[in-house]
Amino acid sequence: MGSLGGVQTMGRRERRKAQTRQALSDAAIGLFLRHGYDSVTIAQIAEEADTAIATVFAYFPDGKESLIFDDGSERRDGIVAAVRDRPEGQPILRALREFLAARGPFAATLSPQLRRRTELVMSTPALRGYQRRLWNRSQDALAEIIAAESGRDPGDMTVRALARYVLEVPDLAAGEPDPRRALDAVFDLLETGWTGP
Repeated sequence: MGSLGGVQTMGRRERRKAQTRQALSDAAIGLFLRHGYDSVTIAQIAEEADTAIATVFAYFPDGKESLIFDDGSERRDGIVAAVRDRPEGQPILRALREFLAARGPFAATLSPQLRRRTELVMSTPALRGYQRRLWNRSQDALAEIIAAESGRDPGDMTVRALARYVLEVPDLAAGEPDPRRALDAVFDLLETGWTGP
């Protein structure tokens, strides 16, 4: 990638790759929404995007589930930044709650397209499971930033447990009738601890 006045620019090859990836993703989402995830094949996606089946697998080696998600790096980078860049004095769990509250089924407002995509993911076990795996790939990075920001050892079991619990919240709470209320209930528990018998 080149740089022009400090701004990163993509070369032609990178732009073409990004366009191909986006075209495949758009084709898959459109087909999934029209026909249902389970009814759509990789061959149909390739045909819809006017490309070869091998091209689909070259860009999305994890298979059909991965076609509507990034590789998980955006999630990882976002959740790490939520902790690292939080306002001074803001507790880590508050920053994590706010980060998750702005995403997917927890967001107060979503465009109609994002709402339909979120509903598709939440109603399709394979997509929901893949999304959960993407969140869980962030566990080590989240544990490291929690440890760094709290002055603890990244190997501390409580740090690793907290990272794991937080990353399970999206899957746990998103399927509830009121996802935002469920998200808040889980974070209330994490912030205050269990008080029952």
